[in-house]
Amino acid sequence: MKIKTTSFAVLSGIALVFLSCESAQVSKQSEWRSLTDIPVAYSRYDDVFFFNKDLGWAANGAEGKVFKTTDGGMNWIQQFELNTVYFRNIEFLNHNIGFLGTLSSDFYKTTDGGYTWQKVNNIPGPIDAICGLDAFGENVVYGCGSFFSPAYIIKSKDKGNTWQYIDMSYYAESLVEVLFLNENIGFASGGSDTGGVVLKTTNGGASWTVIYNSGIAGERVWKLQILNSNSNIMFGSVESIAPLTGKLIKSTDGGNSWISREVPDTHIQAVGFLTENHGWMGGHKTGFLETFDAGATWTDTKFGGNLNRIQILNDNMAYCSGASIYKFSESDVNTDNRVASNANRKDLEVSIDDRIADNKLDFSVNFDGPNHIILRLFDSNGILITTLKREKITEAGIKNYSFPFPYEAGVYYLNLHDDTGGQSEMIIKN
Repeated sequence: MKIKTTSFAVLSGIALVFLSCESAQVSKQSEWRSLTDIPVAYSRYDDVFFFNKDLGWAANGAEGKVFKTTDGGMNWIQQFELNTVYFRNIEFLNHNIGFLGTLSSDFYKTTDGGYTWQKVNNIPGPIDAICGLDAFGENVVYGCGSFFSPAYIIKSKDKGNTWQYIDMSYYAESLVEVLFLNENIGFASGGSDTGGVVLKTTNGGASWTVIYNSGIAGERVWKLQILNSNSNIMFGSVESIAPLTGKLIKSTDGGNSWISREVPDTHIQAVGFLTENHGWMGGHKTGFLETFDAGATWTDTKFGGNLNRIQILNDNMAYCSGASIYKFSESDVNTDNRVASNANRKDLEVSIDDRIADNKLDFSVNFDGPNHIILRLFDSNGILITTLKREKITEAGIKNYSFPFPYEAGVYYLNLHDDTGGQSEMIIKN
């Protein structure tokens, strides 16, 4: 079981950690910094996975690169590059056997610690992407996809040699995250046509139950965490759409009931809690947001950027993927407190007349390479009116869109969600 969490506050431009009394065992000298031997991402590192305190891998999304470290992130080597494919996540069963999910039908496995990768070609069902991975024990691997639909689970019980395909379209239209306590009990999250959802299985994925629904179409539950010290305590990050804000969801009874609290950013994705009350969230437009009261209040630490994954190893060490790879530890040589100039997501270039004429909505989007796009229209209260289009983009270039707009005068939001994240454009009909 992997737990994602971390902590810090900012003082004089340096991220210093000050832990609450409930986690006093962590050294007050611990701090979050950027690892310097790994390149700053053009967009972001979508995932980081450490097998132990020294051995880890990072997946650079848009640049399609895998990096490996054997000394806790002080030094990295590039192992794999495929710049035509977006690398979404990376996970290892042991020192040698690992898996790499992408935002395409290409899914990879390594048996030599990442030095060579082979495509997995024996999944008995169609996959358009693998957005979530969870490997545990000696043999079991789960995966899920995709953020742009359809929804499915893949499962292997023999180290990825053979696979089972589970159609999840009855429960969700998209899946982003999968997290298991053991081979049989686990969770998956994403979105349905009625809101962001968390699903639970107790029989290894044979059947599922919806245990949370945000009730707002267009939202997704992006990441899940099970607290290391208490497996009944769970957290989730809810990515929302303008003009609404993202949410922290929390359960103290293994997912049977949930509370929801707003987070001061719309496109929230990363979540990680050190204790039941002290934790952090982040997304495309923020660094680490910190809370000491389970999300009742938040502080923007103004450190880091474009966060997606937080992984805790112990009370004194954690990692996070974002514009850089961030490490929480007492001290390191190859770290600094840099925040890259491109720390936050770069929005798609959208050319749009924000005032509707002739009951038509016309706009263009400049894509810098292959992508997936979901176009949705929301009213001024964040209520979904319609999904305009889902489309796979095969090459760079400007695409023009035109849709009927038979709606009354008012303010609306055009939401665009692509491989790198989401954004909203306000439009007005007089």
